Amino acid sequence: MNENADIDNLPFAEYAALMAKIGAKQFGNPDTPKLSFEELVTSDLTFCEIESEYGEETAINAGIARDPDSLELDDEWFAQARQWMKDNPETVQRLRNVSFKWPAKEWANIPIDYDILDHFRAGGPDWHKRLNDTLRKAVFGPENT
Repeated sequence: MNENADIDNLPFAEYAALMAKIGAKQFGNPDTPKLSFEELVTSDLTFCEIESEYGEETAINAGIARDPDSLELDDEWFAQARQWMKDNPETVQRLRNVSFKWPAKEWANIPIDYDILDHFRAGGPDWHKRLNDTLRKAVFGPENT
């Protein structure tokens, strides 16, 4: 593998293998036999063990490669996505108009009577959420929760 390759344009597997080779030269005990990236991925080595012998970058890449839900978005994937967008213009337009608003939260230190706190805490875990929901209903009404 050419270590002078433009690593920004390499597919993940090639990039990870190259980084493992580089890491193997820079980290760990030089007398320890080094595994290939594919062997690292299928090994029982932990993140910390890989990191100590191959470096953090390789340990992270091995974790990504081990994750069955990790999908490399390659040129084929993007070509399929572009085709889907051409075939489904109404859905694409509808998705572009969607506004994803996450409820903004701010921690506030306010004095609250003990009996009120005791009431919510007695309900068990998530008492903060129940207190917030109660305040929301009081301020905005039950239809806006």
